[in-house]
Amino acid sequence: MDVSKRIKELRKSTGLSQSKFSAKFGIPVRTLQQWEQGISAPPDYLIRMMMYIMQLEGKSEDNKQDT
Repeated sequence: MDVSKRIKELRKSTGLSQSKFSAKFGIPVRTLQQWEQGISAPPDYLIRMMMYIMQLEGKSEDNKQDT
């Protein structure tokens, strides 16, 4: 899968708009738009870090519901 599709799917999986996703990760909205359009691409490690953060937050939400 190409990078632009990975970024877009990651954002959509969060249910966040571009502006909210950008704010969450401290990424300028225009940069995110360029990534999603395939104009530019973030480094691979950045995508992995965002995915990891989303996984951690999902796990912490699961833990909160169990208590």
